[in-house]
Amino acid sequence: MSARRSETRAAKDQRVNLRVSGRQEQLIRQAAAASDRTMTDFILESVVEHAERVLADRRWFLATDEQWAELQRLLDTPLPSTSRFQALARRESPFADDE
Repeated sequence: MSARRSETRAAKDQRVNLRVSGRQEQLIRQAAAASDRTMTDFILESVVEHAERVLADRRWFLATDEQWAELQRLLDTPLPSTSRFQALARRESPFADDE
């Protein structure tokens, strides 16, 4: 059993209520059945997975002084120029106002 699945099997002492349309309920019911889960487990696993993805972008990431210096060096180093990039830079912007 995966760690995520075992988390959903942990003691559940909180309740979350939500209202859905008939179409949403039917869609969730069908997807839960197709994945051989109860509606509760299907909804909970889906919501927790999405919440983890949302929060992953907001976590702190630590770097050593050397790693930070290397990142700064890479960001400060100009990219090599290419003829394709120069041609692209010379093109008129499709977003420019014609007025």
